[in-house]
Amino acid sequence: MRQPLHFWVVGGDPRCLALAQALVGDGHTVHTYALGPKAVCPSNTLNSIDNADCVILPLPAHSGELLNAPLASEPPVLEHVLDALAPGQLCCAGRVSPELERAAQARRLRLIDYFVREELAVANAVPTGEGAIQIAMEELPITLHGARVLLIGAGRLSRVLAQQLRGLGSKVTVAARRFSDLAWAEVWGCTAERTDELRGWMCSYDLVINTAPALLMGREELEDLKPGCLVIDLASAPGGVDFAAAEELGVKAIQALSLPGKVAPVTAALAIKAAIYNILTELGV
Repeated sequence: MRQPLHFWVVGGDPRCLALAQALVGDGHTVHTYALGPKAVCPSNTLNSIDNADCVILPLPAHSGELLNAPLASEPPVLEHVLDALAPGQLCCAGRVSPELERAAQARRLRLIDYFVREELAVANAVPTGEGAIQIAMEELPITLHGARVLLIGAGRLSRVLAQQLRGLGSKVTVAARRFSDLAWAEVWGCTAERTDELRGWMCSYDLVINTAPALLMGREELEDLKPGCLVIDLASAPGGVDFAAAEELGVKAIQALSLPGKVAPVTAALAIKAAIYNILTELGV
């Protein structure tokens, strides 16, 4: 266990609720703000937040001028929260925007984005994959056992999904552009295809899951799908699917973002906690 520290968890969704509870369970002093009535150690003001060893903001940290605080009755203004911090104070936030970066620099805050940590991305791949599988099970009229599935992209998420789907008996094809990724796909026990050669060969799949942050499922690819094929887009907005074309063509296409926080908030919280602990270790805190 780490030495006891003083944390403030400010705003956020059920992940932040679980994060605060996990920090308390580790023996730390924790205050929460703008986390709703179920939060541990709630505070009605930001008094003494400037004494915290680490202030944790949500993922993403804000929406426009407001802190991302869907559990609060009135989400606070982000700049009001930042104004309460002390110069040089450590603040960890998820998916830091250029606006937040500039605001932190103006106040001389020590802002670190935990969302860019590789260990967090790897940990999040598991609940993201399970969430995508849950959607597929709810939407498809067939079992995933025996289903032909196309995974577009060969990053960490596809690696996890390939294992999960193959464990369910799916026949998995991985599409990628690099020859090294195609080689890895075959090592995983999948069929490999190049993303630039998919057009005209999409009609055999029951499920297409996109993980690549590029528009690879355009109108022509969507037109080639067989009736009833489900498309799930896991790539960050704006995604890799032409949703307007999918609607016109009658293709069921689902943009599934932020799945870890929706399907497994406790697991997602523990992954964030581990990433923040690693940040503190690297900083010598």
